[in-house]
Amino acid sequence: MEQKLTKAAIIESLHAKLGINRTDIHSVIDELFEEIKDGLKDNRVIELRGFGTFEVRIRKGREKARNPKTGDVVAVDRHGVAIFRPGKELKDFVWDITTGPYEEK
Repeated sequence: MEQKLTKAAIIESLHAKLGINRTDIHSVIDELFEEIKDGLKDNRVIELRGFGTFEVRIRKGREKARNPKTGDVVAVDRHGVAIFRPGKELKDFVWDITTGPYEEK
């Protein structure tokens, strides 16, 4: 079974570890996400040392793409996509994990 770590679970864990008010933790996390989104909107690279980097890459448009739900052919305009590149420390941390929800069977 897939184990998800939700924002609520993170807030609860930080509350238990640090003893900080849940509402304050929630506000800090929300503001962090807003800062990241605002930085990406301004086409800035967000570098979190030891964790990874967020950035926007531009995908070129196409005249012929297929809507997977309906099968209709549609045009797709040029658009931005959010990219995350894990940092070296995060890569090293997860390197030895050998099982997970997306494991090939």
